[in-house]
Amino acid sequence: MPDMTERDELIESIRSVQDDLTRLVAQDRSEPLLASTLTMQQLKVVIILSQEGSVSGQELSQRLRIGLGTVTGIVDRLVSQDLVHRFEDPADRRVRRVALTAKGERLISEFTDVGAARFRALLNRLDMDTLRDFDVIMRKIRAAIRESDDFSVAGYRPSESE
Repeated sequence: MPDMTERDELIESIRSVQDDLTRLVAQDRSEPLLASTLTMQQLKVVIILSQEGSVSGQELSQRLRIGLGTVTGIVDRLVSQDLVHRFEDPADRRVRRVALTAKGERLISEFTDVGAARFRALLNRLDMDTLRDFDVIMRKIRAAIRESDDFSVAGYRPSESE
């Protein structure tokens, strides 16, 4: 293996710290996930809807790589739990779309917000100079993500407001 450059060593160090932080935050964030009674496929639908807003059954079928009949059953169960609702597509009345209900949005918020309080508490332990530096660095990372095609392929693009 060739000698690591300083850049390689720094990237590896940052990656290692990021792995540790991810594990710590995941411990908090896994609580509502473990308490959930959703199946993996139902959870995937809820996550897709949280990212996309609304999708058709056909789009869900393609994204999940499962048959439309299976998607219908999954959505039926989510409708019965009041996590999603179906509605007519205003652009094409033949198409039924699926979106999260208020209860579904609260569920997603539980999944995503649970680690925020602990992270905020950790940030509060840092001095102001470190917080300012961290803010600059995080903004640069976000800008690099926006400029990268690698992240758009995965379906994620930070919004302009992020």
